[in-house]
Amino acid sequence: MRVRILSATAVAAVTMTIACSVALIPVLNFASCYLYAPGGACLVSERSRLLCSLLKAGDARLLVAYARRLRRYLSGRPPLAEFLDPRDVLVPVPGSEAVKLGSAPVANLLAEAFVREGLARARWDCLRRVRAVRRSTTAAPGERPTAQQHYDTLFVEFTEPPRLDECARLTLVDDVVTRGRTLLAAATRLHEAYPRRSIQAFALVRTLGFVPRIERLFDPCIGEICWRRGDARRNP
Repeated sequence: MRVRILSATAVAAVTMTIACSVALIPVLNFASCYLYAPGGACLVSERSRLLCSLLKAGDARLLVAYARRLRRYLSGRPPLAEFLDPRDVLVPVPGSEAVKLGSAPVANLLAEAFVREGLARARWDCLRRVRAVRRSTTAAPGERPTAQQHYDTLFVEFTEPPRLDECARLTLVDDVVTRGRTLLAAATRLHEAYPRRSIQAFALVRTLGFVPRIERLFDPCIGEICWRRGDARRNP
């Protein structure tokens, strides 16, 4: 069977015909490991901000170190050990802009590091950002991209997938999750394209609200991102 691959230009043209409202999936399970406290005043909060800066810089060696620490931590620690299954396939979440030639998005590097450490079977770059959205880190709270905007600018390229086991899940991978709008929109796109596959998400870092202090930087968890009252809600 021949697989048709749409160019970014063709996909962008299709975007203009899509209605402005879509039903996002109601719940997305996610896992995360590190905390980010943008407004904290303690030493650990400062370390969390340094961690995010290093992540955004895309240092591949640093990402490998994080993947190794996570692999060591997972040994014999369910349910997080069961969340990252070596049979699953990782799908990196595109950044806010279209990928530039010769660049490697952080999510792609992180997913590749996880595969090398045996935390997943393969990386599959099937999600594309066809139009740029404003970066959440530089936007005021009321001007950050909505889940609808993320949905409208993300598309699945129907490329040949890795060979998947019948029970293999698709795990979205991102560096940082705040409210979860991007992950929820990306998961909805994947669900539309592959409705029979179980879809979950992993973000290395999760952002906290304006808390004055945090006690630790490494704080693994499993939670949910829900669609409620017209917006994404993350817990924890």
